[in-house]
Amino acid sequence: MTKLIKKTFEQEIDILPNARRIASIAQKFRAKDIQGYDVRELTVLTDCFLMCSVTSEPQLKAVYHGVRDGMKEIGVWPLRAEGEISSSWLVLDYGAIIFHIFRERAYEFYDLGGLWGDAPLLDLDLDED
Repeated sequence: MTKLIKKTFEQEIDILPNARRIASIAQKFRAKDIQGYDVRELTVLTDCFLMCSVTSEPQLKAVYHGVRDGMKEIGVWPLRAEGEISSSWLVLDYGAIIFHIFRERAYEFYDLGGLWGDAPLLDLDLDED
């Protein structure tokens, strides 16, 4: 049986710079409802859930490719990417950060913000529109 090992302070990484970069890139592509949750105390899956909504398939594709390319520029590649452009929901998994891009209806339907609402919100330092 596998034994779970709790992270120690030395193993903690600062998720905020990459979370802010992802959110900033998404905002440049006019994504809306950008939220980030620090879920370290609630799950072992990841440290942070980031999410945003978009209004169209072309915008979904643009945000997805923009974030992926923008993170590659600093040497950060997704461990996994899931979803199809036509599915209304794409996910980029960076290990410590999982970024969800939803079409508006899917954003409302799945309500991940409500699911992880007990987690502290991250200060993503985004420009106010």
